[in-house]
Amino acid sequence: MLRVAVVGSGPSGVYTAQSLVQQDPEVLVDVLDRLPCPYGLVRYGVAPDHEKIKSLQNNLRAVLEHERVRFLGGIRIGTDGVPPARLRELYHAVVYCVGAAADRHLGVPGEELPGSWSATEFVSWYSAHPDAAADGFLRGARSAVVVGLGNVAVDVTRILARRAAELSPTDMPEAALTALASSGVTEIHMVGRRGPSQARFTTKELRELGGLPDTEVIVDEAELALDPAYGDSAGLPAAQRRNVEVLRAWASAPAQGARRRIRLRFFLRPAALLAYDGRVGAVRFERTAPDRRGGVTGTGRYEDVGAQLVLRSVGYRGVQLEGLPFDPERGTVPHLAGRVLREGAVAPGEYVAGWIKRGPTGVIGTNRPCAKETATSLLADGPALLRRELPGDPLGSLRAAGAEPVEWAGWLAIERAEAELGASLGRGVVKLADWAALRTAAGPARTGPREPRR
Repeated sequence: MLRVAVVGSGPSGVYTAQSLVQQDPEVLVDVLDRLPCPYGLVRYGVAPDHEKIKSLQNNLRAVLEHERVRFLGGIRIGTDGVPPARLRELYHAVVYCVGAAADRHLGVPGEELPGSWSATEFVSWYSAHPDAAADGFLRGARSAVVVGLGNVAVDVTRILARRAAELSPTDMPEAALTALASSGVTEIHMVGRRGPSQARFTTKELRELGGLPDTEVIVDEAELALDPAYGDSAGLPAAQRRNVEVLRAWASAPAQGARRRIRLRFFLRPAALLAYDGRVGAVRFERTAPDRRGGVTGTGRYEDVGAQLVLRSVGYRGVQLEGLPFDPERGTVPHLAGRVLREGAVAPGEYVAGWIKRGPTGVIGTNRPCAKETATSLLADGPALLRRELPGDPLGSLRAAGAEPVEWAGWLAIERAEAELGASLGRGVVKLADWAALRTAAGPARTGPREPRR
């Protein structure tokens, strides 16, 4: 039987496993993840107040409970873990679905100041990622600047504006909930270097900002008018046209006098982060203007916006995995229909899917056809891959290499512990937020029994 390792248990990894077992009744798939918890960014990237999207975990769960799929958490691949070359020896094929783990930087002076963070760091904190930074985001902050005009920027803006009563029913960790409940942030600026017709947020996400209690959204009509497409929005694609319509309505609305304000700003790009008492105190922006070629150019006019918290949300990049080829310009692994290329030639038994394959583009559902293409390539190569004999079930060899696998029983124990924690706090499920708590919860059940596979 064809034995495949899928590295990464986010949507791209799980969809790859699903496509493999659907297309071939004989394939066995191990889904490996360095975390003891599955689901990747569905668990650790989707905002806690987006319960409908988070419910996608139920679909991913059904795949991981398939009789020919096995989840093995707590397994690090590469540096300080199992070398890819050793993994390749244990399986007929390995599919890397490791995403794009690095944030893009602004590249401006002052970016390293305390109070300056990536949006990913903030999301990891309120999503209880065990690698998250310590709780220091909101300390002393009255005004925040979010740099970016995508859905992640909208998410962090919305979470900053919400309060405890709205977030308590979610699975947000207790420390983050407490910090947000006592937050002094009342002014949030979401800023982009281009105009509304080029913003990447979806209309659904954008409209949510207008429905937050005791919060008003402020848009400057003059900034909207700078966009050449704004005056003739009928010619825009439907999604951009709806965005412009929402922004136009906010720009013409009278002031509400709400306690919190979200200011959507356009045609401003960061030039520097300014210090005050050793921390971020303001962001200096340069006014930009459309260059008539789809981009913007600087005007030499500047504006300072006060902020004690700055979150950059300007995109992601793939990170090279030890032992795999890498294209540093694109931040991806070179491939041909999912087959890894080494010096232009197909590397037998090595594949990629998801963002490490195509770059950080698309939504969760985009991973499904991407994974299917890779799975189809792998199964077409199956007869050649099966010529190589394997040393047996790789689980023992992974343990011998220093891994401590958390199997499905261990993950179920973590789920129970999170339900019990939530009940003790008078909430629903509440995530465990650190490595020690997760390992303790997995406990002796981490390698508990499971029905034998064919």
